[in-house]
Amino acid sequence: MRLIRLLKHDLAREAREWVADGVISEAQARLICARYAVDYHGAPQRALGYNLLVGLGYLFVGLAVITLLGANWEEIPRALRMIGVIAITIGTQVLALRVYLTRDPRAGEGLFLLGNIFFGAAIILIAQIYHLGEHMPDGVFWWALGCVPFALITRSPWLAIQANALALIWFLLQVNLGFYPVLFPLFLLVSLYVLIWGRTSIILLLMTILSGGLWLEYSLAELWRSQAQRFDLNLLPENLAVAVGLLIFLYVFAHWLARRLSPTARDYAAVISVWCLRFALIAMLIFSFEQPWKQLIEADWHHRYAMWVVVAVIGGATLMLAVPARRLLASAIQLLTLVAVLFLVSHSDSAALAVYLQVATNFALIGSGIWLILRGIYAGISHYFFLGVVSILLVALLRYFDLMGDYVGAALIFILFAGLLIGVAKYWRYRQGREGSR
Repeated sequence: MRLIRLLKHDLAREAREWVADGVISEAQARLICARYAVDYHGAPQRALGYNLLVGLGYLFVGLAVITLLGANWEEIPRALRMIGVIAITIGTQVLALRVYLTRDPRAGEGLFLLGNIFFGAAIILIAQIYHLGEHMPDGVFWWALGCVPFALITRSPWLAIQANALALIWFLLQVNLGFYPVLFPLFLLVSLYVLIWGRTSIILLLMTILSGGLWLEYSLAELWRSQAQRFDLNLLPENLAVAVGLLIFLYVFAHWLARRLSPTARDYAAVISVWCLRFALIAMLIFSFEQPWKQLIEADWHHRYAMWVVVAVIGGATLMLAVPARRLLASAIQLLTLVAVLFLVSHSDSAALAVYLQVATNFALIGSGIWLILRGIYAGISHYFFLGVVSILLVALLRYFDLMGDYVGAALIFILFAGLLIGVAKYWRYRQGREGSR
């Protein structure tokens, strides 16, 4: 997948310069921008930095008002406090609705963000007046729920992010106090609605995936926990198997999205693909040590059969999606590897197995680094190329500290990796020379 989709606003700015220099016509620039679903004329008007600064500005306005009220809270009569916080909240939301409908929708969304902050402040201040602090997460829940209607009406990613962030705080508070957050999926559905029908938002996409994964893993952990006295955030070894299965599913899902006609779907595909790759490399780096494998082998796999059922469901969904995504062979190999490794670590109690798995992971990591370098060379994707180089260098560095304790061993492994990198560089130069001579 071409990572240029993540830089399409920069591409629009470049296209304007190409038009100004006479390299391409404006009609061609429009066609290029339309291919990536970015507005040729609107690109310089709005940017992430601008929206972020405006959002932070509204945040500090809200904090200033809250601080002012808090400083004089005891001196203000109770009835006046109530009327004041409610009037500020309603007034801001009404103003936001008017600006949104009649003048500037983006400015209206910013005012909705400010109104939601005032709404949360009103909940906190009213709870203080009437001493309503028996279950503190309830206030955060009602705050998040109050943001939902405006996110649905405007389909604004920023309002959905605000609601999702508050829902995550509520999720963690509920779990920390020993309660299960039953209504958390409601906020996930809101985020999905905005992702599908609203503007493109990479932040909201990543937040939704992480929130959904956290909720699913936590729900499974609570379902499997046999002697739980209360809810908590302690995950089980079976959760790791589910997490790897979900990562493979997301990899195939990204390739399925990349085949859609929608530019937004292709943007999301590029983001998911890149982050799947990064998470996979980080996971392999962690398991390139012996200790994580030892912990898995020594762990108590009390819910092995239920884990296999969940992995089978995820695997079946992955294979069904892999057919239209044209990733059947790759996904089948990944799933078979997952099943084989899971079977070994959940049925064996041999400490020697950890060493074999560690060596296999190191070879897999080196192989992934070489594949990324070659893929970067063939496809001209610098991100893959440098990610592969960094992976190989990290493996060399980690093995120097971990396995190769003596100087001779360290020197040998450094010579090995030096030869590998120089060889790839020579091959790259050779290919460039051939392409240049054509």
